[in-house]
Amino acid sequence: MRAIELCRTAALGGHRDTCDRCGAERLTYNSCRNRHCPKCQTLATARWLDARRAELLPVEYFHVVFTLPHALNALVRDHARLLYTLLFRTAAATLHAFAHDPRHLGGDVGVTAVLHTWGQTLVQHLHLHCIVTGGALAADGSRWISAKPGFLFPVRALAQVFGAKYLDALQAALAAGTLPLEPVAVTTLFAHLRQHDWVVYAKRPFAGPEQVLDYLGHYTHRVALSNERLLSLDAGLVRFRWQDYADGDRPKVMALPAAEFIRRFLLHVVPDRFVRIRHFGLLANRARQAKLARCRELLHQPPPPPPAPESIPALVLRLTGLDLDRCPACPEGRMRRTEVLPPTRPARPRPAPAWDTS
Repeated sequence: MRAIELCRTAALGGHRDTCDRCGAERLTYNSCRNRHCPKCQTLATARWLDARRAELLPVEYFHVVFTLPHALNALVRDHARLLYTLLFRTAAATLHAFAHDPRHLGGDVGVTAVLHTWGQTLVQHLHLHCIVTGGALAADGSRWISAKPGFLFPVRALAQVFGAKYLDALQAALAAGTLPLEPVAVTTLFAHLRQHDWVVYAKRPFAGPEQVLDYLGHYTHRVALSNERLLSLDAGLVRFRWQDYADGDRPKVMALPAAEFIRRFLLHVVPDRFVRIRHFGLLANRARQAKLARCRELLHQPPPPPPAPESIPALVLRLTGLDLDRCPACPEGRMRRTEVLPPTRPARPRPAPAWDTS
């Protein structure tokens, strides 16, 4: 919260630019770079997408969503790192099992998984978005096995296997002592989870690789609430826009007391250094380059050109058309950095000293 508060203010330092023609000055303050800050994700998203663009194959892509039951919400608040990790592992293991089953594909698919923890009203909604290749590389690397057009795996069967694998993983964590719960709490929790219908949802396949990139650009580095959805803070109430999916995606406005708004926002701060975007199968880090090269060979796709280094001004110009080096006051001048501004982070107030009553 402090990082978001201080982002792009004098507290974080910055620099002064001066026009080489007219002398106009511009102050630019540094970003906090916190991944939960809604102002600091645009450039990170663009660079991440450039790397993913080189990994896309000329095949159909599918969008599969794995959702955790709400009965786990309270447990996640105390054991987020463990339960999020189990979500990644069990979803990937489920897709791996179906992909390697010869009744379906019989090979290795590529998976990019993105953790989301929120719903439109900032309540907990724990789910994993998985982008999956519509085909697999045979185990011996001899051929590419295409999925049936418009169909990857049966979602009901996926849900059953996913639920069973997650429950098994929870049992293993309990046995290992990494999930400390009282026996009564365990019995109650597992009774709820076994009665719950585990949900795996397969959305309509993407129209092509470029649509995959467009989707990833909106969802990978997303935070729980963007600045664009915020409307007002008045009389202690925060108002923001949301879409009611249960009411035909109608746009609505929600008003929350400021303390409740902050509480909900903080529900979606992931543990420190937790990796929220992961790759599996063909895209796993260890063998990604070799397997993708073999897939391109089998699919007759030329290798992508090596990425060229790009400065921040060049990246902003490409994305927005805004030339950061052009003087905003005169059309001929160029802005040159003339001073680095040190941080002026305000000192935190010290507690008052206790009285010495000796």
